[in-house]
Amino acid sequence: MQIQSMFFKKRASEKLDDAILQGNMKRAKGKFVDGRAKAVAEFGVWEEVRTHAAKVRDRALANLDAYLVEFERNAVRRGAVVHWAEDAEEACAIIAGIAAKNGVRKVTKSKSMVSEEVNLNERLEAAGVQVVETDLGEYILQLAHEPPSHIVAPAVHKSKEQVAELFVRAHGKPRLTEIPAMTREAREALRDHFLTADMGISGSNFVIAETGTTLTVTNEGNADMVTTLPRIHVVITGIEKVIGTLEDFATLIRLLPRSAIGQSITNYLTLTTGVKMPGDTDGPEQMHIVLVDAGRTKLVGSDLQEMLRCIRCGACMNHCPVYQNVGGHAYGWVYPGPMGSILTPVYVGLENAGDLPNAATFCGECAVACPVKIPLPDLMRKLREQQFDRKLRPWSERMVIAAWGFTATRPALYALLSRIGARVARWMGGSEGLIHWLPGIDGWTKGRDMPAPSGRTFREMYRQKRSGASHGR
Repeated sequence: MQIQSMFFKKRASEKLDDAILQGNMKRAKGKFVDGRAKAVAEFGVWEEVRTHAAKVRDRALANLDAYLVEFERNAVRRGAVVHWAEDAEEACAIIAGIAAKNGVRKVTKSKSMVSEEVNLNERLEAAGVQVVETDLGEYILQLAHEPPSHIVAPAVHKSKEQVAELFVRAHGKPRLTEIPAMTREAREALRDHFLTADMGISGSNFVIAETGTTLTVTNEGNADMVTTLPRIHVVITGIEKVIGTLEDFATLIRLLPRSAIGQSITNYLTLTTGVKMPGDTDGPEQMHIVLVDAGRTKLVGSDLQEMLRCIRCGACMNHCPVYQNVGGHAYGWVYPGPMGSILTPVYVGLENAGDLPNAATFCGECAVACPVKIPLPDLMRKLREQQFDRKLRPWSERMVIAAWGFTATRPALYALLSRIGARVARWMGGSEGLIHWLPGIDGWTKGRDMPAPSGRTFREMYRQKRSGASHGR
């Protein structure tokens, strides 16, 4: 997926003018936000489990090297082959090599954000391998030649009518408009691919150190087909996904579906431990696990390490007022919303995603919704500080901030300028008491009016109130 994060402002403006997208995003907001609220209320001990889950993830990150080695040892013991990939190129080379060595011509995939990170589909297709996405949302986007716009519901930006048009072109069948019928049509189209694939590729929500197990959470069951039917199963996942025990997983799975889609449990939970053994009725002959770094170790031990707790539920973007209005494609890479505003600058370089740490209102919704208590606004603020220190923001912006800092540390000057500013703003409001345009932030006032102040500063009003109270005694 080509990185377009440096064009966030332009892309966001285009998405705001897209009437179809706006309607789709408005409908999705209620499903995600209201569903999560209901699921959390029914749970009863949400905050207690949330606090424990944050500790579980922190413990895994504190012992990341030991857990990864333990996972490799136990996975190998069950017949899997574990590969280590330092970057995207190495991850793709490993998987393409497995495909070439085994004469693979067709691959079925379940949803994997890491595979999106490393552009795995493009690499395999360039080698002559047919790649078929089997998650319904991913399949729709593959037909549309688009990247995902959401990490859980990748086609949330598409309307039913748009999907119907894609199916007509891809399947050559009469147009359907009822969702159950359209879903059945997709199932029928995918069934032959499931049965004829040489290799299945999946991501992994977590990998468990004590058992060497990888596990995938889905609502469609496609991961079961991808991991058990083909003779070769390849797992591609980030190194931060490792956790210590099945008990740790039992905690996290209580939070993941509730945070992601408002369900108390997920429909399908696929645990894979090694290859098909004598007496097993299904399973792969080969299992390869590719553990990908691709920038993750840059976060370990840094002041952004808490971001590695992320369990990819999407709750932060579902509750983010910016994401709710511009959708995922505006962010220009794999991870949208608040999580993407941190991960993308770290993974692809702050200089390539300069607007993303600033693509937030700092309302705090994302931090409140996060099931593992990642302080997302604080982490975005740290990236803003890095931008300022590295002079990656525009000269005019840095000068304004520097001027603000100079003024704010000089109380007398600050008081004088505040008095002048309050009176000028009152004058700009005119008889309506509304400011229609503000120099320097005309983008903000383009779509809204700003109430004019009274013409007096807080200090002046506070002093007057204190004076009145004194005279009344």
